Amino acid sequence: MIEPPASEPLLAVNGVHAGYGGSEVLRGVDFAVYAGEIVTVLGANGAGKSTLSMTISGVIKSWQGSIRFKGAAIERKPPADIVAQGLIHVPEGRRIFPNMTVRENLDLGTYRRARSRRAANRDRVFAAFPRLAERQSQRAGTLSGGEQQMLAIGRGLMAEPELLLLDEPSLGLSPLLVEELFALIKGIHAQGIALLLIEQNVVQSLEVAQRAYILDNGCVVLEGPATDIEKDPALRRAYLGL
Repeated sequence: MIEPPASEPLLAVNGVHAGYGGSEVLRGVDFAVYAGEIVTVLGANGAGKSTLSMTISGVIKSWQGSIRFKGAAIERKPPADIVAQGLIHVPEGRRIFPNMTVRENLDLGTYRRARSRRAANRDRVFAAFPRLAERQSQRAGTLSGGEQQMLAIGRGLMAEPELLLLDEPSLGLSPLLVEELFALIKGIHAQGIALLLIEQNVVQSLEVAQRAYILDNGCVVLEGPATDIEKDPALRRAYLGL
């Protein structure tokens, strides 16, 4: 097991159980993200990854366990309050507003946080995503899939996240756009932003992350330095299907 940093975690998830109706999906999940890290949570379809991301961001309420962000309990907080604290969730499927313009979608990212710096943050997003700058007056629903993913991430960055939670950002993208996406993730991390990357793209997630957790049937079955998991063929076969 990897030795954690001496400081308190930015995000600490302990013994979390959650699900839908009477069906339990998460069965006592434990993990942590420290300031300045990229941590990836990997697992097959149905492992509980998206349920985990929605539980952290307050969309789904945990049944049991604790979730602490910057030392404060958030497991009973509404999503808007969690956003206001600096934990920003970019959900699976992008969830942009198709009939609004690119610029309007970005500006919605500041509805609970960083509103006074909206213009400056928009300029930074346009600098990072020149294609969005070119299309800022275009309806978001007319963008390509890759451009919509850029927009979803850009909207998250508008809120000046302290932790950016990306749920399956590479889903549905071409190999070329996946390469571009992971280069972008490295660039966001270089700005000092911590990232929690929930993905099925094992190879590239392990290349960018410092630490990794493997989720299987709603439980963390493996954790450690991403480089160790990446190099261990038995672990890759057992838990990642590689």
